[in-house]
Amino acid sequence: MNLIKELENEQIAKLGKKVPEFKAGDTVRVMYKIVEDKGRERLQAYEGVCIARHNDGLNSSCVIRKISFGEGVERIFPIYSPNVASIEVVRRGKVARSKIYYLRNLFGKKARIAEDKSTDNQD
Repeated sequence: MNLIKELENEQIAKLGKKVPEFKAGDTVRVMYKIVEDKGRERLQAYEGVCIARHNDGLNSSCVIRKISFGEGVERIFPIYSPNVASIEVVRRGKVARSKIYYLRNLFGKKARIAEDKSTDNQD
């Protein structure tokens, strides 16, 4: 293993974040910090389908898509960011691809993802 990967693994261990295993197709709830005026912080939930996952050590990120008021909204979350408080898997999805960008063109019942029953009760 090269030196950069070792240093990244040390930093990840030092952060002590509990990141669950999830993949594209899973419905996740991300709690992230919002700084309001006068320095107040609060947590806000963002729940949607993970349509892509980028695993690159400390630079890992995921793209979460949700439908808000009939409009599709996507947001990229750096997984090990200090602004991401927690990530929780709500529902496991069964998809055949690792990047499900085709979901952008679908709506309604066509945009549903089948639930993966085989991974239940493993959390």
